[in-house]
Amino acid sequence: MTATADAEAAANELTPLADYLGSVLRRLRALPPLDLDLTQAYGNVLAEDVVAPHSYPAFDQAAVDGYAARWEDISGGSRGPGYVPAPSGMPGGRSIRLNVVGDLGAASWRPVRLTPGSCFSVAAGAPLPIGADVVVPVEWTDQGMAAVEIFRAPKRGYGLRRAGEELVAGTLLARAGAYVSPALVAVFAATGIGHVVVRPSPRVVIVATGDELVDVGRGSQPGQVVDTNSHALTAAAAEAGGLAYRVGICDDDPEALRGLLDDQTLRADLIITTAVTGTGPGDMVRRILSRREGGRAGPVTFTEVALYPGTALGFGTVGAEEVPVVCLPGEPGAALIGFEVLARPAIQLLAGAEPVFRPSVRAHLLETVSSPVGLREFRPAHVAERRGGGYTVQPLAGGPYTLSGLSDANGLLVLGERVTTAAAGSTVDVLLLDRRR
Repeated sequence: MTATADAEAAANELTPLADYLGSVLRRLRALPPLDLDLTQAYGNVLAEDVVAPHSYPAFDQAAVDGYAARWEDISGGSRGPGYVPAPSGMPGGRSIRLNVVGDLGAASWRPVRLTPGSCFSVAAGAPLPIGADVVVPVEWTDQGMAAVEIFRAPKRGYGLRRAGEELVAGTLLARAGAYVSPALVAVFAATGIGHVVVRPSPRVVIVATGDELVDVGRGSQPGQVVDTNSHALTAAAAEAGGLAYRVGICDDDPEALRGLLDDQTLRADLIITTAVTGTGPGDMVRRILSRREGGRAGPVTFTEVALYPGTALGFGTVGAEEVPVVCLPGEPGAALIGFEVLARPAIQLLAGAEPVFRPSVRAHLLETVSSPVGLREFRPAHVAERRGGGYTVQPLAGGPYTLSGLSDANGLLVLGERVTTAAAGSTVDVLLLDRRR
């Protein structure tokens, strides 16, 4: 057999990524709903539809600073006591003078009524006097206090907001599954909602294992590797919407690992481990978590997946509460790609978010790339919008294992299992990363 044929035969023994993800995500359920104060709801996903209990605006109010008046008194339709000829050069050839009978601010609450030829000075947000159907902006007047001269007449209804004009009581404000954004918090508050029922943010615990690991703040040297993964994955879990907790480094001690995982099940909705997930002599995580007890399979199953980089992934549950565990590779680039492929969708699903996967686009490839046969590759890339529509994608140097490429990427180029070469000019799939730059 040729080398290519050998590679294809080996790839055929791997589990397709789509099949693996489907089998894992079907075992997860969104977290039970929780009633939260509105100030704590941002970033969560609604567990129930939300309906407006009150209208917004709640009452007729001024939208601008000015003078609340009857439109017929300023339009020329009524030549009552307020009508006077305009000074020379005023728009329309005339002005209107009205008596100012009071001032209304946002805190005013007593109902008042307009009479012909009169107006109220009002601040934006103030309740409108009964009978008012227009607010004249202050800059269209002489800003008088006892009487005001109006130089320009706005249209009827200008400068005011009617009760329920934007939202009436009973309006569906948001459906279950909607993300609680700052703007949605404002809508809830404006319509009188102080609590909402949401899916809580998943508590995600990140554990790095390995005798060779040392904490950050120093350089790696032979026999020592700086713990990159737990810091990076904690940040990734927080970006995905989880409440992320880094518990540090666990040595290659079976009892220590079991004890640590047992402790963390008390505060975790998801545990992520990062270490070697292969079958080599140093892979303590796989040996411990996949060990059979009492004739039963271990709590975590490790699967060889048609994924590049990092084919070996683990998933299962631990503890009496059966807390889900995701086991990612130890190589930093493979760990971050594994997080995007498996851990991030798991966090989204636990949070009740839909869809659980990142958005994707079809993009015009700017450079020819090759890919391993039989594996679905995720490669760091830069995506840009084209003039006239569509996208272009530039693969970043170094391939998927380079941390510098991942840090510069705003997308992940996806090359399917059957793709060995993607030519420049072809159209490819790209996952869009959430980069706040």
